[in-house]
Amino acid sequence: MSSDATPDPLDHPLVFGQRMQVLRTRRGMSGTVLAGLLGKSSSWVKQVENGTLHTPALSMILRIAEVLRVRDLSELTGDQTMPIELFIGPGHAKLPAVRAAVEAFPFTADREAPSPAHLGARLQSAWSARHSAPNHREVIGGLLPDLIRDAQLAVRQADRAPERRAAQAVLAEVYSLSQFFIAYQPDAALLWRVAERGMVAAQESEDPHAIGMAAWLTAQAHRDSGPAHYDAADAVTMETLRHLTPLLPDAPDDVRAIAGALRFEAGYTAARRGDTGAAWGYWDTAREMAERLPANYYHPMTSFSRGIMGAHAVTVAVELHAGGESVRQAAKADAKTIPSRPRRARHRIEEARGYHLDGQPETALATLDKAYEAAPETIRYNGYARRIILEETESKSPVHRRRAAELAVKIGVLAA
Repeated sequence: MSSDATPDPLDHPLVFGQRMQVLRTRRGMSGTVLAGLLGKSSSWVKQVENGTLHTPALSMILRIAEVLRVRDLSELTGDQTMPIELFIGPGHAKLPAVRAAVEAFPFTADREAPSPAHLGARLQSAWSARHSAPNHREVIGGLLPDLIRDAQLAVRQADRAPERRAAQAVLAEVYSLSQFFIAYQPDAALLWRVAERGMVAAQESEDPHAIGMAAWLTAQAHRDSGPAHYDAADAVTMETLRHLTPLLPDAPDDVRAIAGALRFEAGYTAARRGDTGAAWGYWDTAREMAERLPANYYHPMTSFSRGIMGAHAVTVAVELHAGGESVRQAAKADAKTIPSRPRRARHRIEEARGYHLDGQPETALATLDKAYEAAPETIRYNGYARRIILEETESKSPVHRRRAAELAVKIGVLAA
């Protein structure tokens, strides 16, 4: 680093409140907004930041870390002896092979690339395997390197424009599948590289479904980067909907479904902002779009369907930090209508967040057990689940502590 580079304030020995203020400011969040999201007063936030109040209890520290999207708890506490990455799971053993395939773009080859139709069939099998496997990252991590290399090669060898567009559509979908594997692993740069390549391939393909899928994942990547990126998430979502909407009357189910999924994504981002009216308004529009799909339809990538809207309602309520409403929506949602094991596990985690917000830690832990049964790899990589479990390991209740500790060992955040 050059000598005139701006120093990072967190590199210096700051107390907890000062660190909280730095991280809040970086997120572009006011003290009033932070207070509202924490269920505290603005004066409480101010007193913590100026040191009038002592460092909060672990449960509140974890809530602050969630709201500020802190990746490593030591950024907030200043304690470097035991860093805990809250929203990043462990690096999967197959991540290096996937990374190598993404980074090694083929310029020459001594073999003929598979046809887009052949690659499409392999992709369909890969999506099916992901939905049915409890260890879904293990499964698709093994399939991705060859899929990435073959799809890149198909684009490279396509001679005519129609063939090249078809190959680009397949490559865009391969990158989409890759994002499901890479997400929440310790390589944010790789995730963004894949997201950008997926968007470029989708635009080159001129395929509405590929464009919608790439936009759906890109919007999520922006939103998960924190409040400063919510506008970028909305821009991607709305621009893509403007492109897709005129096509919908004659579009196949997959294109109509991705448009519905994008509507919900707009609601998800609105919920993160705390905009209750917009969040439920977009959810309602998405539900209406889902109702126009066949009763047994299930989008293979986004899970968009009639059955998923109950799970989406739980997500909206949880993101709005409405504990009671989260529990009410969880009671109405039917996890059995979600055929995908990782998506069902994700729904269980959202239900657990709702129960935890509503002051029902025992039910939250029981629900996280169900998430683990559905797909252990999903809960292992989910920061919200990790936060709830870690918080309950400090519970005053011996029963809660024991149950949380058992879960913590199973998902790998505590040693056996």
